[in-house]
Amino acid sequence: MTNIQSIRNDFKRHLATFADSLVRYVSTDDEQWAVKGFIDIFRNVYTISGDTKIVSKILEIHLFPKILEFADKHCFAVVLAEHQNYYPDVSFVHKDNSQIKFAVDFKTTYRLPDKPHLCNGFTLGSHGEYFVNRTSRKNIQFPYSEYLGHFCLGIIYSRLDTDETRTYRLDELQAITSVIGNFQFFAVEKWEIAGDTSGSGNTANIGSIKVINDIIQGNGVFKALGEEWFDDYWRNYGKITILDEKGQVKKIRSLRDFLVYRGFNSPQGAGQ
Repeated sequence: MTNIQSIRNDFKRHLATFADSLVRYVSTDDEQWAVKGFIDIFRNVYTISGDTKIVSKILEIHLFPKILEFADKHCFAVVLAEHQNYYPDVSFVHKDNSQIKFAVDFKTTYRLPDKPHLCNGFTLGSHGEYFVNRTSRKNIQFPYSEYLGHFCLGIIYSRLDTDETRTYRLDELQAITSVIGNFQFFAVEKWEIAGDTSGSGNTANIGSIKVINDIIQGNGVFKALGEEWFDDYWRNYGKITILDEKGQVKKIRSLRDFLVYRGFNSPQGAGQ
């Protein structure tokens, strides 16, 4: 094992242990979110919207003191993304050796109420300029190639039935039903939970798998292939054209087609 791989494995192990500790930090005894709402100077409490962007941002703020503790414990400085659309959310830069950098993105999603073994999925960052040209500084804190590993600190939760329109008094705090609860935290490398389809319609984002157990265990569609295949596939996503069964030109947007194009027989499960 190379020294770089050893450093990367150590960071992954530490991050996974850290993730396992966070449920107790964010949850009440009945597994609801400890954050109940916003308070004004008149002691009114306003419940939080269930909008995923709002929930995600408040969760990040809630977790940030713990992120700083984790970084300090393992001798890392925390560098936040300078702009809203920059990757990653947090860069961990070793205090004694600035060449040791890890990218960590916060990823939050909710369980599907009618299919609780599935979640709504994640977007795992762009497969555009900085992913293809790994010395580029466009929309990324440090060039992609400078990071020794790219990780997701993930949060899966259930949406709870609450009245988002109601205002409470501060002395009613314990009576407020949180907007979310039943958390699962995990830490995996980005490529381990990647799917083979885009994560959003109009932007160049990598999509994730959606089976929760597979996410927790890092069993994405590239699991049997490895990170190099993940890189190769997403660098070329939608760029290579082939002929379909009817002789029509189509762009490769599935792992099975890509493996055939590369002359590789698909391992069981690839592209599912």
